[in-house]
Amino acid sequence: MSRPKNQNYKGYGLSKGKEREQRASIRFKTTLMNTLMDVLRHRPGWVEVKDEGEWDFYWCDVSWLRENFDHTYMDEHVRISHFRNHYELTRKNYMVKNLKRFRKQLEREAGKLEAAKCDFFPKTFEMPCEYHLFVEEFRKNPGITWIMKPVARSQGKGIFLFRRLKDIMDWRKGTAGKKLTSLEAQQARGAVNPPGSHDSKSSDDQKEEIPVENYVAQRYIENPYLIGGRKFDLRVYVLVMSYIPLRAWLYRDGFARFSNTRFTLSSIDDQYVHLTNVAVQKTSPDYHPKKGCKWMLQRFRQYLASKHGPEAVESLFSDMDNIFIKSLQSVQKVIISDKHCFELYGYDILIDQDLKPWLLEVNASPSLTASSQEDYELKTCLLEDTLHIVDMEARLTGREKRVGGFDLMWNDGPVSREEGVPDLSEMGNFVTNTHLGCINDRKKQLRQLFRSLQGQKKGSS
Repeated sequence: MSRPKNQNYKGYGLSKGKEREQRASIRFKTTLMNTLMDVLRHRPGWVEVKDEGEWDFYWCDVSWLRENFDHTYMDEHVRISHFRNHYELTRKNYMVKNLKRFRKQLEREAGKLEAAKCDFFPKTFEMPCEYHLFVEEFRKNPGITWIMKPVARSQGKGIFLFRRLKDIMDWRKGTAGKKLTSLEAQQARGAVNPPGSHDSKSSDDQKEEIPVENYVAQRYIENPYLIGGRKFDLRVYVLVMSYIPLRAWLYRDGFARFSNTRFTLSSIDDQYVHLTNVAVQKTSPDYHPKKGCKWMLQRFRQYLASKHGPEAVESLFSDMDNIFIKSLQSVQKVIISDKHCFELYGYDILIDQDLKPWLLEVNASPSLTASSQEDYELKTCLLEDTLHIVDMEARLTGREKRVGGFDLMWNDGPVSREEGVPDLSEMGNFVTNTHLGCINDRKKQLRQLFRSLQGQKKGSS
């Protein structure tokens, strides 16, 4: 159960030696009225708790976390859906800071070749604090396209492309000292300087100060891979159960999100050309609600294999695996790895014409609202399998390498695809246990898994 801490309470949970026990019912809470609620309400033995009732499982939003986490007592078995300082990975400016720092660390410790494995994000500057560095870089490469993104917004809000320094100077004049509305200020205090973050100030300072919204200026990928002349990006799901040790699962399904309008660099102001977010595209005059603008990842992988051959596709997907692992490692030492926390991340990946993947951003709250029947089925299965791994029912052994559509890709080290092979990546024939965009026979796998677990339980009793 969970309940507010008393002021003197410092710890979390009960005695560390206590095993998790099977529970007759799981009390859950969430404020999200979408696919998630359907999954939670249909889960056998799970009971919804409303308002201030005590809960065992809370799929919370990040604003609740910011305001309540430090004041909530949680028993050993309780789970919540975010890590305390998730923003180290999911805030655009912090993600880049952590990746740059991690790259320097790798270069010092393992050499330039290993550090080059972190070269999967475009050149980025935080604005307004790195404005002068940005101007210097801008003048070195005149004529190229840049993209401006607010660090704390989602669904394509506030994003624009530019090629002239005048555009950024106009933006800077309009932004510097700009006072936000009271609602924007409340969100920005947590978004710009979350508690415990790099630039956090004292609460007294924050009360006095109306924050300025931060942006990142990022070099725009001008040569995206196109299908049917249209730009797209990929949404991939990664589930992290622990940062110390790092334990991460990769979901087999995901989707490519397409723009409705053919790609061109001659109209950089057209958001329907350059932004693939569904929230943006569904406002397009050409948008078809039933048809949507998504391909499932299986279809995307098959398309690429038919165009470029299986080896090129394997190499691309291996490069994406590297993005997932390196980005998580970059925040491994700064994320507070609380045993009550897990997180389902939505990674946004762009592919260029050379089949190089680029990390655009990582979402702490990927959309769980379905845009089509196919989308509903994907998200329902994704959430069911997430709950299987969170394992409130205490059914798993902890040795599983696959649960439904999730494959364990990192368990304090790389996980081998082959059974019985030691998990050492130094082996020449080592193949990582990832199957992104491959067949997802999750129902069959889950039947076999739970039948096997049932048999083990009977045998030991």
